[in-house]
Amino acid sequence: MHGKICVITGGTSGIGLAAAQALAAKGARIVLVGRDRARGEAAVKRVGGRTSIHYGDLSVIAGMKQVAAEIAAAEPKIDVLINNAGAAFGRRQVTADGIEQTFALNHLSYFVLTNILLGSLKAAPPARIVNVSSVAHQRGRLDFDDLMLTRSYDGRTAYGTSKLANILFTRELSRRLAGTRVTANALHPGIVNTRFGDNIGGIVSLIIGLGKMLIGRTPEKGGVTGGYFVDCKLTKPSAAAQDDAAARRLWEESVRLTGAGG
Repeated sequence: MHGKICVITGGTSGIGLAAAQALAAKGARIVLVGRDRARGEAAVKRVGGRTSIHYGDLSVIAGMKQVAAEIAAAEPKIDVLINNAGAAFGRRQVTADGIEQTFALNHLSYFVLTNILLGSLKAAPPARIVNVSSVAHQRGRLDFDDLMLTRSYDGRTAYGTSKLANILFTRELSRRLAGTRVTANALHPGIVNTRFGDNIGGIVSLIIGLGKMLIGRTPEKGGVTGGYFVDCKLTKPSAAAQDDAAARRLWEESVRLTGAGG
């Protein structure tokens, strides 16, 4: 990873910060994306090196586009993009764009940032896109007639649906990137000890899994795209997460909502 440029959203704490520290230790230059300036400054110090940070609200479309545009202007080449920012909400909340907040932050931020940064990623082949999903995708239900969950809301289902969207986005993205030497994969990081929720566990499996996807040198390790990894192994996600028609429709709906990726 020496000299590689890695962009990490949600990189000021938890999984994102741990990944940033591990990759920086391998020689990568880290570009963080965060919202809180106090945590951001602390994270930059902890990661060290030539780490930089961009601030923005990734739950609103203007914030997503602003951060992505700033990074694209500052980084003409990006070797790795790790989409990790996310949250779960116990009650239904709507963003300034009129979008259900879980869907906006956990899926649309991945979609917008990735599409705006594709030029920089394609300029640094072989580049890697890693979308942090979750085994919680198995309880997700993607209802295209009610993406904003106006009929009923359950926080766990909303979170699972956003993680299902991460995998479907990864599948369609990898299809569109065929022949570009840019790969896109999703992973379940395992149960980790972070500010997110009340989960307790270790970070080691995440870092090992990232390492295999980012610096694997064999075609089997470095060339896989459109995959879903659990415990560092390529794994089949739920049947709903393998629905290519749903993946294409989700892409189209995401373009309609954000104006990106058309």
